[in-house]
Amino acid sequence: MAGEDAPPVDAESVDHLLDRMTDAFMGLDDEWRFTYLNEHGRRVVCEAMGEELSVEELQGRTMWGALPELSGTVFEERYREAMARQTAVSFEAEYEPLDAWFEINVYPSESGLSVYFRDVTERRRQHKKLENRETVLREMYEVISDQDLAFEGRVEALLAIGCRELGTDYGTLSRIRDDEYVFEVVHGPDDIVEAGDVIDLADTYCERVVLDEERLVSGDVAEEYPALPRGQGIDGWGVGCYLGAPVIVNGDVYGTFCFYDTDREDGFSEWAVTLVETMGRWIGSALERKLARERLVRQNERLEQFATILSHDLRNPLGVAIQRAELLERELGGESEHVTALQRAHERMETLVEDVLTMTRVGETVEETSDVELAAVARDAWNNVRTDDASLDVDDDLVVACDRSRLQQLLENLIRNSVEHGTDGDDDGVTIQIAAQPDGFVVADDGPGIPESERDSVFEFGHSESGGSGVGLAIVDQIATAHGWEVTLTDDWDGGARFEFRTVTDR
Repeated sequence: MAGEDAPPVDAESVDHLLDRMTDAFMGLDDEWRFTYLNEHGRRVVCEAMGEELSVEELQGRTMWGALPELSGTVFEERYREAMARQTAVSFEAEYEPLDAWFEINVYPSESGLSVYFRDVTERRRQHKKLENRETVLREMYEVISDQDLAFEGRVEALLAIGCRELGTDYGTLSRIRDDEYVFEVVHGPDDIVEAGDVIDLADTYCERVVLDEERLVSGDVAEEYPALPRGQGIDGWGVGCYLGAPVIVNGDVYGTFCFYDTDREDGFSEWAVTLVETMGRWIGSALERKLARERLVRQNERLEQFATILSHDLRNPLGVAIQRAELLERELGGESEHVTALQRAHERMETLVEDVLTMTRVGETVEETSDVELAAVARDAWNNVRTDDASLDVDDDLVVACDRSRLQQLLENLIRNSVEHGTDGDDDGVTIQIAAQPDGFVVADDGPGIPESERDSVFEFGHSESGGSGVGLAIVDQIATAHGWEVTLTDDWDGGARFEFRTVTDR
C-alpha cells in the first residue's frame, strides 16, 4: 500500500509546520502538562504568565500552574469537558487578564488535548461597534418618529444621543440671525448656556461653519485652527474640541448643529462625523416642515380674518342693497328690467360670497364620519339651490360614510353647476341623477356636458367656461379629497356631465 512506502514524519518537520500556522497551538498531556507550543502559542502563554520563557522551559509545566487565572473559567470547563467526553469542543471566550477574546478549538485524544486558538479581540470589537451603531441609529429613528414629542424635544433627545456617542458634555442647535448666534436648543450638564441666549457669531467656532457652509471637525481647535476666534464666547468657556455641521433650510444656512467640550486626546471618528451630519440633515428637513406649517397657520389665520370680513362687512351692505331693490320694485309698482338685473347681480354676489366662505372651510381632512342616506342629503341640497325647471332622480338605497354637512355642500355645488349650464338652449329643464356605482356613487345630468379639452382643469380654482366664479367645482374637488375620495369627470347619457366618486366607504 502507498501508506507503507511513505517516509516517516520527523518531529522537526512537525515543529516547523506548527510554527508556520497562523493559529496559536499548544499540546497538553493527560495530566494537563504542556507537551508542545508553537511560536504563536508560546507568545500568548508567556504574555498571560507575565514572563518570557522558551518552549523547552514551558514543557512539563501544568497549564493550571502556569495560568492559575484559568481556574473556574469557561476555559477550564470546556477543556475538562473535551477530555472527559473525548469529543471536540469549539467556543469563544474572553480571557480577562489579557483583556482579549479567543476562538478555541479543542481536539482530545487518550493521551491529552490539542488546543488551537486565535485572538479574535479586534473582530469582537468591530462586531460590538457595529451593534452599538445599529442601536444608536434605531434610537435616533425612534426619537425622530415620535410624534408625541415637539420639535424641540426631539432635538434635545438627539443632542443627548450625540453627546453620549461623541463623549462631549455640550451640544447645541443654533440659529444665525444676522451677526448673532442664538442658542435654540441646548444640552449640557450645567447652565453655563441656555436656550434663548445670544452671543456674537464672531465669538464662536460656528462662524466658520456658517461662512463655509461646511462641517468643522477638530479634537484641538486652538492647535489645528489657530486663526479661529478667541473671543468672549465659546473659547471663553474653555472649549477645545468641536464638531459642528451647518443646518440647511430651503437652501440657506439656518444655523449649526454642534458638539463641543474641553480638549480630547483623540479626534472625532468618521462615525461621529457621519452621525452629526445625519442628525443635522434631519433637523434641516424637520425645520423646513415646521416653518411651512407655521406659514400655513398664519395663512389660515389671515384666511379666517378674510372670511370674517366677507361674512359681516360685505354681507351687511349686500343685504341692505337686496332689501332696497325689493322696495324699489314695489315703489315702481311692478317689474322693471333694471330692477330685475339688479336683483340678479345681488343674487350672484351672494353666491360668490357663499362660495368663498365655503372655500375657507372645506380644506381640512375629514376625521370623523357617520353613515348617512345620500337621498336625504341630496334633497336637502336640492332645496337650498335655485333649480328652476330641473328635476332630480336619486337612489333611495345608497348609504355613504361621510361628513354630512360637507357632502351637502358638494351636492349643492354639483346641482347648481348642472342647473346653470345644463339647458343648452333647450326649454326643458335639466335632469340630474344621483346613483350608486361600484366603490362609490355618481352624479350625472343630461345637459350639454363639459368639453373634453377642459376636463383636466375643470376642478381648478377660478376655472369657468361661462363667466361663473370658477369656485363651485373646486369646492367639490376639495371636499372629495378631504374624505379621501377620487373624483373624475366623464360623459353621460347624451353628452351630459358625469361626476364619478370612487374609494368611498359605502354599503
